[in-house]
Amino acid sequence: MNISTMWTVVLTGPARKSLKRAPASDRERIHATLREMAADPFQGDIKYLKGQKVMLRRRVGDWRIFFRLVPEQKHLVVNAIERRTSTTY
Repeated sequence: MNISTMWTVVLTGPARKSLKRAPASDRERIHATLREMAADPFQGDIKYLKGQKVMLRRRVGDWRIFFRLVPEQKHLVVNAIERRTSTTY
């Protein structure tokens, strides 16, 4: 893999806080997914949020990673990481 094709994953404060509070086993799965997303942010269960043209979400079990892409800088900005509940969306 060419390292220049990698995206930089940027976690916002709320995303870091959620990740820190996640159970250890879930946290490792989320970290693994973030590494995958750095290589290819379009793989996996990705969907645009309803009514949004820039915000996406990726499903990781019961967790959702909410993010947007900044293609000019090859940044993947994670705004939130939340456990899926009836009030997540």
